[in-house]
Amino acid sequence: MNYFLPIHSILRWAVLLFGVWALLNALTGSMRKRNYTSTDNKVSLFFMISCDIQLLVGLILYFNGGWFEMLKSNTKVVMGNTIPRFFAVEHVVMMIIAWLIVHVGRSMVKRSDFDAVKHKRSLIYFGLALLVILAMIPWPFRAPGIARPWFHGF
Repeated sequence: MNYFLPIHSILRWAVLLFGVWALLNALTGSMRKRNYTSTDNKVSLFFMISCDIQLLVGLILYFNGGWFEMLKSNTKVVMGNTIPRFFAVEHVVMMIIAWLIVHVGRSMVKRSDFDAVKHKRSLIYFGLALLVILAMIPWPFRAPGIARPWFHGF
């Protein structure tokens, strides 16, 4: 049995938890004009690490599952059909973009000299990444064929 899909499903919640936590820290830090603390830094680090692990598991699934092979061997059919296109192209590309936004955002925050700028950049980059992530998760309420359960069983 392939354990990577349930792990990928469970890790999504860690990514979302740390992403929302980082976003809330940035929002409250910006609104209250508080110092950028080591807690803010750690939460953004945990968000980035959870995204890194999720990307690694996702890429293992992508290249060892059927989506990449299907795209490689039958590109025209995949691109013409909503369900395989979502998993073979849209989901993976947009999640890599979200991962890049998190990494660029964390780098931009670390380079900032002022606490207010750090909170603002965190809010912008992590907020944008979280929006992309939320939009590309195959939630149970998505279109039939794309929708996946809240948790995959082992």
